[in-house]
Amino acid sequence: MKNSKYTKIAVIIMVILFVIVSMLSCTVHHSHNHSHSHHKSKKMPPGQAKKISGQKSAKSHAHGHR
Repeated sequence: MKNSKYTKIAVIIMVILFVIVSMLSCTVHHSHNHSHSHHKSKKMPPGQAKKISGQKSAKSHAHGHR
């Protein structure tokens, strides 16, 4: 009877330790990519985006044409 009581206690302690270690090892990574629309940063002008992409027209890069 004593063995089963100690075994249950040992299992409970191990589960608690596992949960604590799992919570401590969690990290949150924030991306600093400025291509998201919710960031208030300067947008690249359509002509500059055209030069980078190699297209002949900047129309597809303009704000109203996405």
